[in-house]
Amino acid sequence: MQNAAPEEEVTSLHDLSAIDLIAGYRAKQFSPSEVLEEVIEHVAAWEPHIKALYLFDPDGARAVAKASTDRWQKGEPVSTLDGVPVTIKDNIATKGQPIPLGSASVKLVAAEKDAPPAARLREAGAIMFAKTTMPDYGMLSSGLSSFHPLTRNPWDLTKNPGGSSSGAGAAGAAGYGPLHLGTDIGGSVRLPASWCGLVALKPSLGRVPIDPPYVGRVAGPMTRTVDDAALMMCVLSKPDRRDGMSLPADTINWRAHDKSPRKVRIGLMLDAGAGQPLEGDVRNVVVNAAKAFESAGAIVTEVNGILTREMLDGLDDFWRARLWDDLSKLSPEERGKTLPYIHKWAEAGAKLSGVDVVRGFNATMAIRAAAAKLFCEFDYVISPVSPVVNFPAEFAAPINDPDKPFEHIAYTVPWNMAENPALSINGGYDTKGFPIGVQIIGRRFDDLGVLGMAKAFEALRGPQKPWPTPPKN
Repeated sequence: MQNAAPEEEVTSLHDLSAIDLIAGYRAKQFSPSEVLEEVIEHVAAWEPHIKALYLFDPDGARAVAKASTDRWQKGEPVSTLDGVPVTIKDNIATKGQPIPLGSASVKLVAAEKDAPPAARLREAGAIMFAKTTMPDYGMLSSGLSSFHPLTRNPWDLTKNPGGSSSGAGAAGAAGYGPLHLGTDIGGSVRLPASWCGLVALKPSLGRVPIDPPYVGRVAGPMTRTVDDAALMMCVLSKPDRRDGMSLPADTINWRAHDKSPRKVRIGLMLDAGAGQPLEGDVRNVVVNAAKAFESAGAIVTEVNGILTREMLDGLDDFWRARLWDDLSKLSPEERGKTLPYIHKWAEAGAKLSGVDVVRGFNATMAIRAAAAKLFCEFDYVISPVSPVVNFPAEFAAPINDPDKPFEHIAYTVPWNMAENPALSINGGYDTKGFPIGVQIIGRRFDDLGVLGMAKAFEALRGPQKPWPTPPKN
C-alpha cells in the first residue's frame, strides 16, 4: 500500500505577501475584512510576548477593511495596496494620534494631519491598524524605551529586535500582515530587518517625502519579500511638497525590478573602517552572498570601508548636541523621564564647543565624498548590516555603553550621510537559526537597481527557515 501524498501546507492569510493578498482580492478568494480578522487574531497570540504595537485599533481598522471589501466586490480598488494591512512607526504622524517618539518625556499632542508616508498609504486604501514601538527619540538600535514596553524579537524572545524601527521589525517577523513602515537615519530600518530576517529599503534621501525632513532621515518599507518592498514604494514615493528635500516626481516602474547580476561590478566590504569587529557568523553569511553573486556572473572585488574613527566620533558629537538641544528645553522633571542611557549620552553634548559640533557635522560631507569616490569604480557594494548576530533584549545597544553608542552602525550610517539607497535582506542564519542580514548599496538614486539586485539574491540564497510562531503557553 502506497503512502498518501502529504497535504500541501496552507499559508495563513496573515502570512501572505501583499502581492498574494491583492491577487486573492482580485480573484475574490477572500476579502480585506477576512484578512484583517486573521491578523487581529494573530496579534492576540503574539503581542503579549513581543510588545510590538502602539495604538492598536482593531475596530477602526475593521471599518477601513469593510470599505475596502466593498470596493473590491465592485471591482473598484483605489490602488495596488487597497485592503492590505500595514503598521506605521510611532514617529510618523497619523492624524488625531499623539507622537511620543518612544519617550516618556514627550508631551502627548494629537497630530493635526498625516505625515506624507502615512497620507500616501491611507489614500491607497491600506489598512493602518496600529502604530509600532520605537526607543527614545529614535536614537537607539533597540527595543528599549521609556514610553513603550520592552519590544522583543520573535526569533528569540531573549534577544533584541533592533531599532529604532523596533516594533516594525518584530511585527514583520511575527506576521502582523505583510507591510510595515519605518524610518532610518543611521540604520533604523536595516538593523531591525537584519536581526528579524526581513527586507528593508533605506531609499535615497528624498525618494520618499517625509515630515519633518532632516539630514539623512528617510522612511522606508519593511517587508518579508523584495516584491512587497517594491509594491510599497509605488505608493510611498509619490510627491509631497511638505518635504523641501524630496526628489522631483518620477515615473519609476517599481514593479519592474528584475535585474541580472551578470557583469555587474560589486564591491565586497567586510571591514567598515571603524566600529565593532565583525563576528565570524556574519562574515561567513556575507562572503557566501558574494560567492552567490559571483556564481551568477557578477565581478566581485573586496574593498576597504569608507568610514574612519574621526567620522564616526564626529557624528556622535553632532547627534549628542542635537538631542541635548531638544532635551535642554524641557523642565528638569520632564527631562528626567527620558531613558537614562539616552539622557547620559545626550548630556555630554552640553560640554561640546561649537567647533566640535560643526566638525562633527562636517563628517557627513567627508562620508559623502568617500562614497562618491567608491561608486566611481563599482555599481553596487555588499556588506554586513550589523557586525553582531544579536544582543540581549534588555540592552540599549550591542555594547550597551553610552560612551560608545555607535560602534554597531558603522556599516549602515555612511549611506544615510551619503544619501545612497541601501537595503537589508536576510542572507542566512547562525548555528542556532537566528537570521543574519546582508546589505546591498547602490549609487545615489539607483533605488530600483538595489531592489533588482536584492530580487536576484532572493533566487540565489537558498531555502529560508520557517517564520517564528507564537509561544504555546
